[in-house]
Amino acid sequence: MAPEAEVELDLQYGQQGNDGLDIPEWNFDGSSTGQAEGSNSDMFLIPVRIFRDPFCLDPNKLVLCEVLKYNRKPAETNLRHTCKKVMDLTKDSHPWFGMEQEYTLLGVNGHPYGWPDNGFPGPQGPYYCGVGADKVYGRDIVESHYKACLYAGVKICGTNAEVMPSQWEFQVGPCEGMEMGDHLWMARFILHRVCEDFGVVATLDPKPMTGNWNGAGCHTNYSTEEMRKEGGLKHIEAAIEKLSKRHNYHICVYDPRGGRDNSRRLTGHHETSNIFEFSAGVANRGASIRIPRQVGQDGFGYFEDRRPAANCDPYAVTEAIVRTTLLNETGVETKDYADN
Repeated sequence: MAPEAEVELDLQYGQQGNDGLDIPEWNFDGSSTGQAEGSNSDMFLIPVRIFRDPFCLDPNKLVLCEVLKYNRKPAETNLRHTCKKVMDLTKDSHPWFGMEQEYTLLGVNGHPYGWPDNGFPGPQGPYYCGVGADKVYGRDIVESHYKACLYAGVKICGTNAEVMPSQWEFQVGPCEGMEMGDHLWMARFILHRVCEDFGVVATLDPKPMTGNWNGAGCHTNYSTEEMRKEGGLKHIEAAIEKLSKRHNYHICVYDPRGGRDNSRRLTGHHETSNIFEFSAGVANRGASIRIPRQVGQDGFGYFEDRRPAANCDPYAVTEAIVRTTLLNETGVETKDYADN
């Protein structure tokens, strides 16, 4: 469940798509979720986006909410609030995002789904985008999730088996501004809900298996309107230059434990960059930032930030990228912008 409390409510309201115009505010017991004291536990749920419910079906809805404390200030886990400020300030640049969410299927015992009970599968190599019962584990789960997202209206655009067996990826986007975090959080909720029906667990741990196995990231593709036009490569390169000077800030934002989770993944091996160094290159999957080869040839398009961990908060990641590349922030401190 996302910190912003995706709440499944059986409400028969028209689908507004954003701002929850037809849905009332709600509340919940914050002491039961570790977000409030029992003596003052009620917290507000503010509807911000609704989706079709793929589990109870129409006319039921899934409602994505922001969480406010008793004093109507954002809860500490509500990272959407500041993200919205930043996206509102930069909306004329039309920032687009596409996020590649990697995850690993586990049995309820915590052992990777489909792996031998006492041992390991064969080394990595034949599993990526693989086919066959000895190569791919859990495709029925993955396709059920994909279909559920399509029904819900989530902007999911693809899925594939990843390098480590029982590890998968789905892609959400392109989404503009706030859409990215909203749609990825809902896709994650639906993933956990589908896995529940199959009796398995989806983990977003960035390094679920130690040793010679790939970790799990949430590669973030990004562009602005200028980057997508002819000659946009110079704007891409300018943005990368800004990112290079703020590497430590981004590493701290790109997982929920200030970089400690990502330190297990960003080792410079297994298609990752070194967490302590910033790098960029065309078609380089061992770099912090990858410019796709087609973009290098065309001279416009987008770039991929490969540093975010699988368990990142998409609101925090997209906000950080926009703060650095469009609002020209530097250093490790962020500016507090007034509400619009």
